[in-house]
Amino acid sequence: MENIKYQFLQLQNKVCVITGAASIRSIGYGTAELFAAHGAKLVILDLVMNEQIANDLTKHLETQIGKKTEIICLQCDVRSTTACDDAIQKAVAHFGTIDCLVNCAGIVKSEGMLSINEQDYDLIMDVNLKGTFNICKSVLKVFAEKQAGVIVNLASLAGQRGGGLVGGSHYAASKGGVISLTRSIAREFAPMNIRANVICPAMIETPMLDGLSEEQLNNVVVGIPLRRVGKTAELAGACLFLASDLSGFVTGATIDVNGGIHIH
Repeated sequence: MENIKYQFLQLQNKVCVITGAASIRSIGYGTAELFAAHGAKLVILDLVMNEQIANDLTKHLETQIGKKTEIICLQCDVRSTTACDDAIQKAVAHFGTIDCLVNCAGIVKSEGMLSINEQDYDLIMDVNLKGTFNICKSVLKVFAEKQAGVIVNLASLAGQRGGGLVGGSHYAASKGGVISLTRSIAREFAPMNIRANVICPAMIETPMLDGLSEEQLNNVVVGIPLRRVGKTAELAGACLFLASDLSGFVTGATIDVNGGIHIH
């Protein structure tokens, strides 16, 4: 049997693109911090990215991990195919290649189906589903040429069970689409040594929970077998596993990070 080589720095010198990481409370930032600690070179993409945010994010990240890291931060609206292509081209021009994409960009709105207007529906779908499709397509052009690469997309428990916690039916539908899209990528690109997996988080301590009152949050926590919400670092750990060689024979998988609230 072929020996598997283990190393502490699971992503040493790997170039990893992470979307939706401008906020230090986000899953994207938590993933970036953990990846940098494991030796990754980072490309951070976010709609709100600017020079000040980039400087603050880099300083905070390097303080947290206690070392310098190779990082570029770029403004990118994932709803635009042109913007995604431009950002990926800049990343390749800077680092020479891309090894991994972790797509954390997303938005949520909580409202009943009869209250969802066309504008809100389009916005949710454009960011969560079309945006995921766009950035995956841009990165897959690079991966297909090099015949290697890893994609980790973030969906949601809402996409598995049909909402019910945070987010309306349009949010659930968009995240269900991300699950199906990721499986389709995995099937089509596996012969090129390209892996794609999806993570379905629930109740992670991010700004998405800010809209819940303490009472609402406590009511949800009671239904979580682990009796707490998750931390961004715990979700980042799942991303690290899927991005690294530790998951080399895993593709098309859906990984639950939900504290046991949806065991199926």
